[in-house]
Amino acid sequence: MSLQKLENYNNKEVIQEEVTILTDLLEEVTQNMLSPETFEKIIALKELAAVGNYEGLNEIVQNLSNKEMSYISRYFSILPLLINISEDVDLAFEINYQNNVGQDYLGKLSTTIDLVAERENAAEILEHLNVVPVLTAHPTQVQRTTMLDLTNHIHVLLRKYRDVRMGLLNEEKWHNDLRRYIEIIMRTDMIREKKLKVTNEITNVMEYYNSSLLQAVTNLTEEYKRLAKKHGISLKNPTPITMGMWIGGDRDGNPYVTSETLKKSALTQCEVIMNYYDAKIANLYREFSLSTGIVKVSEAVQEMAYLSEDNSIYREKELYRRAFYYIQTKLKNTKTYFIDQTEVEPHYHNIEEFKHDLLAIKQSLLENKGEAMISGEFTELLQAVEVFGFYLASIDMRQDSSVHEACVAELLASAGIVEHYSELSEGEKCHVLLNELFYDPRILSATHAEKSDLLQKELQIFQTARELKDMLGDAVIKQTIISHATSVSDLLELAVMHKEVGLIDKESARVQIVPLFETIEDLDNSYDTMKKYLSLPIAQKWIASNNNYQEIMLGYSDSNKDGGYLSSCWTLYKAQQRLTAIGDEFGVKITFFHGRGGTVGRGGGPTYEAITSQPLRSINDRIRLTEQGEVIGNKYGNKDAAYYNLEMLVSATINRMITKKKSDTNTSNHYESIMDQVVDRSYQIYRDLVFGNEHFYDYFFESSPIKAISSFNIGSRPAARKTITEIGGLRAIPWVFSWSQSRVMFPGWYGVGSSFKEFIDENPKENLAFLRKMYKNWPFFRSLLSNVDMVLSKSNMNIAFEYAKLCEDEKVQEIYYTILDEWQLTKNVILAIEDYDELLEENPYLRDSLDYRMRYFNILNYIQLELIKRQRRGELSPDEERLIHVTINGIATGLRNSG
Repeated sequence: MSLQKLENYNNKEVIQEEVTILTDLLEEVTQNMLSPETFEKIIALKELAAVGNYEGLNEIVQNLSNKEMSYISRYFSILPLLINISEDVDLAFEINYQNNVGQDYLGKLSTTIDLVAERENAAEILEHLNVVPVLTAHPTQVQRTTMLDLTNHIHVLLRKYRDVRMGLLNEEKWHNDLRRYIEIIMRTDMIREKKLKVTNEITNVMEYYNSSLLQAVTNLTEEYKRLAKKHGISLKNPTPITMGMWIGGDRDGNPYVTSETLKKSALTQCEVIMNYYDAKIANLYREFSLSTGIVKVSEAVQEMAYLSEDNSIYREKELYRRAFYYIQTKLKNTKTYFIDQTEVEPHYHNIEEFKHDLLAIKQSLLENKGEAMISGEFTELLQAVEVFGFYLASIDMRQDSSVHEACVAELLASAGIVEHYSELSEGEKCHVLLNELFYDPRILSATHAEKSDLLQKELQIFQTARELKDMLGDAVIKQTIISHATSVSDLLELAVMHKEVGLIDKESARVQIVPLFETIEDLDNSYDTMKKYLSLPIAQKWIASNNNYQEIMLGYSDSNKDGGYLSSCWTLYKAQQRLTAIGDEFGVKITFFHGRGGTVGRGGGPTYEAITSQPLRSINDRIRLTEQGEVIGNKYGNKDAAYYNLEMLVSATINRMITKKKSDTNTSNHYESIMDQVVDRSYQIYRDLVFGNEHFYDYFFESSPIKAISSFNIGSRPAARKTITEIGGLRAIPWVFSWSQSRVMFPGWYGVGSSFKEFIDENPKENLAFLRKMYKNWPFFRSLLSNVDMVLSKSNMNIAFEYAKLCEDEKVQEIYYTILDEWQLTKNVILAIEDYDELLEENPYLRDSLDYRMRYFNILNYIQLELIKRQRRGELSPDEERLIHVTINGIATGLRNSG
């Protein structure tokens, strides 16, 4: 997040004070746990790192015992974690301060609403805007929930530091509380001993709703409506933010996701939101002590009061309280009905009935001059009902296209329609599928033919999806996503599966079919695929039943691994332009779901810039994007961070929607032709090394902690779809995670330097000047290069060389020098185009942040290297091998991006 500096507040000074306090306390706790000799080694390591003496540092590390490694790894893993907390607290303080004193900052909602209010269609834009952060089942957040709870306690204490400075809180007590939690952290296992199950992932992510998201989303929505009303814009039912969820429904490559996990995901969410409603109603019951001896109530409220079992003699005149008691009784019975599948009366059959009762109370207050009471808890409750319903977050279902094809092939064969479906041409497949969807009412799975385990599993999860929609509301599951979508038949095969359980017919679709285009080739071909699909009359009816929206998901991770950073970004950009155009041609609103990760190599980077640099007109009024792993904790770990990250999402989306295209078409075309030229070269340079060099495969697996990462308990799914000894089958998360650990950060920059250098060399003076003009005037290009700048600043090619020395074969080790040359060239070229002298020159906040922490996780890299060497020599016990995981956690914490 980029922020203007405050005039009356030195944020850096306070962070330095806090970091000093935290460091001193950690040293005090650690010294109490260790022998004097071991503790002195920690101090020596810090001193050597501070002056950049890594040769001396490495000498100490090599002579540490395995037991000493354990404590020292923990110390240097916890230190950057504490620094992170301090930064998060101070960032929240700065934003709060700027908001309250009327200063502007990047992504400020009131400023954005001011801008959009000037447009004639302001009401339409604000009414229909919908931004959906989707929390995914790719948890690179490696810390245990216990550790997250402890860090939250420290966060709360640091929020009080300014009061301590001013003498408003007892400093000694505050200090002792802080020390206690740091000591608990030092004595707690930082990482999981057992691999997460899908059910654990579901439970863990729910904590973010309880701690921050429920309040942040409702407060932001209410503020959104208030700001619109301030401009005379009355909105009916806006949902600027709604939440999405993959956990429990994303079974692509994850055999542990089943109909049971889907049901568990939905019902756990239901339980969380029902508990939230129950607590709000309980608060309102205590608050609404209004007496009918003083105020009047409507007939609707009287009716609820008379139906209530709150028959205390002290409630005879407190009809609002009795009405809330009745609502709470129905709510509890509804929870029993949904969660325990036990019907108890009275209960709510749908969210509209619950909303109806709440609105009856609101109307009664309005009719009887009680407008002032429609605020606070009551407003939050009403807003939450509008946004969350009985399901909290819409769950996406995802599966690989090959699985759908195998299931449909089995169904067609068992019904005697086609014996060898997979051997048909694309045209023949579509003909068969359209016939089944449009003309044949049969349910193919209704035959008595024995079904494979795969088919039974897939049919059961779709059947469960229908049951959940019937029970909790249609919005609980709105999208089904096809990984590796390459053709129209991929979309129609999923439609056939939907037809089997009644989720789709020839007139309408209760669930939208969403293709995910992932590789460079798939993205290039996406235009033709979607043009053929949108041409189908039956597809047009399905889309019409979804208010004429068609979502398309874009894969950042696999396209990057497939073609490198530049190629991925540019291919995604052009794909959005072409797909938006094809939507215009067919009168369909194309919306995009951005499958971004936390790192630049997976589409990450600053969110505001990422959204505002999308192609013009690629955002109509909806956008969805994935939030993954440690990014979830960073953005939504507390209510302040959650509110302002959601605020930035909304502001960035509106900003992109209302930005008008500049009239200089020739300049735009020139920009794009330059990118085409540069990207073509970048793609070849990247592919030549990653897939063309026979030694690259060995280099990656020998010079990185990939094997340790693959066994790391970071999530429920396997590290690879097929085999971990093949780069093509390796998932993008461990691929990027490994390069981050070895400090190469390869996926975020490789191929950038050489490709731009070749273009510049064609006409050095004019071409460099034009690239500088592109950087200044084109948001996409600026964001593209700024992300490379950021990634380069987090890399360390000296440490990367130490990892390269893990390769035994000299020819394999030589890959390092190829990468080093490109790194240096990329740095020089990026700085030349930006016209800066050093990396992060435009981002002093991040530069200062890295200055605080860099030395500490550099130490962890040397410890990790020594542990890997000892592991390969067989000098670590199974328990001691877990120390590698501790260092992985610490480095990821320091970098603040892992997968």
